[in-house]
Amino acid sequence: MPLGGLVPFARMAAVAHAATRAAGFVARASSAASTVVKGSRLIDIMDKTVVDDVFGHALKKQTGVSLKYMLDFGANPIERQLILSAQFLHKELPVRLAHRVAELENLPYGLSAKSSILKVRDWYVESFKELRTFPTIKDLGDEIKFTELLRSIYRRHANVVPVMAQGVAELRRELVKHNSLTELPEIHQFMDGFYLSRIGIRILIGQHIALHEPPKSNHIGLICTKCSPVQVAQDAINDARSICLREYGASPEVTVYGDPKFAFPYVPSHLHHMVFELVKNSLRAVAERYDGGDTEPPDVQVVVATGREDVTIKISDMGGGISRAGVKRMWNYLYTTARSPLPDLDPDDESYVALPAVLAGYGCGLPLSRLYARYFGGDLQIISMEGYGTDAYLHLNRLGNSQEPLP
Repeated sequence: MPLGGLVPFARMAAVAHAATRAAGFVARASSAASTVVKGSRLIDIMDKTVVDDVFGHALKKQTGVSLKYMLDFGANPIERQLILSAQFLHKELPVRLAHRVAELENLPYGLSAKSSILKVRDWYVESFKELRTFPTIKDLGDEIKFTELLRSIYRRHANVVPVMAQGVAELRRELVKHNSLTELPEIHQFMDGFYLSRIGIRILIGQHIALHEPPKSNHIGLICTKCSPVQVAQDAINDARSICLREYGASPEVTVYGDPKFAFPYVPSHLHHMVFELVKNSLRAVAERYDGGDTEPPDVQVVVATGREDVTIKISDMGGGISRAGVKRMWNYLYTTARSPLPDLDPDDESYVALPAVLAGYGCGLPLSRLYARYFGGDLQIISMEGYGTDAYLHLNRLGNSQEPLP
């Protein structure tokens, strides 16, 4: 059993559900084939044994973990713990990668045939093959070699978000051109599941790699045991204001309310990403509404409140608000109000390594932030008053016992 028996066996019902879902991937292949360019499917370019192995793993149940589990397990990263962690990842990661490959193979509206999507699929297949051909991990020497492989995989997948966004942007342009841009719930359901899975994969790999790094005060791998939401929010605010200053020549002030001494276990990089995205949106709304006027732009307000179950961060602005129709569209991966920062590049172009980290214009900034919150049992809600302003409520589960919401 993975991790020394600490992770429970999957229930039979869950296994049946996973098998049904994965079988659905294959069943949809025929209907999707008409929109896929001949020669772009995995079976056309890959050895049949590899393809069978991928889809065989796509039938297996994924095993979720919790923030509390990662904290407890990584508290004393002795040799035995590192080997158990590597053994778990050696078995678990191919299953998660295979689930995503199966989906990438069978997307509707011709999305599977986009060069950007094919590039991402090939990254996942390559990582799958490397993990499957890596020998059984028996001792610390094997674990060290496996960790080097994980580092390589982590780097390979670094630009998955912008490359995926490139493919979705291409589909968006085609739909607009043919006046057929609609909600496309299948695309959004896939994107939510794909990005949620990516968050989980990078957390698992990143956590294992981080346990090999020099000890960092109040950290267990990627997790800070004394994460101050006020301090992380302030850092994110500073970064967002710098970008606003660069884009508009000025930036509204941001006022923070909350106890700077309060801390709880969380992943600071996740929290920074979410607050940065929300504050950036508020700054942009206020800056554009008051641009060129004589009125001093009002402050954006950030409130950090702590409860027994949740830490809630509210970001409030007076940037004019969003229409009710706009609020519904903001979770839509095919919708963005910002200019796209994505150049029209071949996915093999080395320029991809220099793509911007800012998510405005990708059409996935807010949906991704909500997924980051939900990954550890939180959520993100937006309430807007058109003609006035917007409030964003970021809920973070402070108990850390929520299981991964695996797609």
